[in-house]
Amino acid sequence: MQVKVARIGKPHGIRGEVTVQLFTDDPDTRFAPGARLTVQTATAEGAAVVPSGELEVSKARWNKQILVVGFTAVTDRNAAEALRGSQLFVDGESEDDGDDAWYEHELLDMEVLVPGEGRRIGVVTGLRTMPHQDLLQVALDADGREVDVPFVQEIVAEIDEDARTVLVTPPPGLLELGLEDPDEAGPGAESATEPNPGTGGAQA
Repeated sequence: MQVKVARIGKPHGIRGEVTVQLFTDDPDTRFAPGARLTVQTATAEGAAVVPSGELEVSKARWNKQILVVGFTAVTDRNAAEALRGSQLFVDGESEDDGDDAWYEHELLDMEVLVPGEGRRIGVVTGLRTMPHQDLLQVALDADGREVDVPFVQEIVAEIDEDARTVLVTPPPGLLELGLEDPDEAGPGAESATEPNPGTGGAQA
């Protein structure tokens, strides 16, 4: 079984390095120098760059929160551009991340419930793999907003793969992120809709 671990993004610099969108919780291992990845190219130009269908990592480094990767077969910006949109895979049978490891494709569309209440608050729309803490992306039923839920035991209490549910205990304020606070509008907010007694009304 092939498991997707990343998608190649735009070129970085002129020496063939690329940015990658991660779908793995262990990027430092997956993209260690010498690691080999199966590539599913998005274009004929990309296929010409990697006729073997495999890429070997030559180097990898973090640029802020984005992983930048170099491959032995990709040495210039044109080759890197040809690989944009390509998918990178590893053999699922070689995975050894333990029972607590989850991939985005396993979590997508799971119902998000509040423990003890059974109340549904949304559905999982993605998993952002970050250097220090993964984030579970949840689309809220209430208003469609998408919030990032820290993927830690204290908040994501349980995942039931058979029932396709995730139990989330949201800390105070998490589900309200992105909402406009009416108090921030200031004391003059009402004056835009209410007439001024001194100037409003019909003219004599």
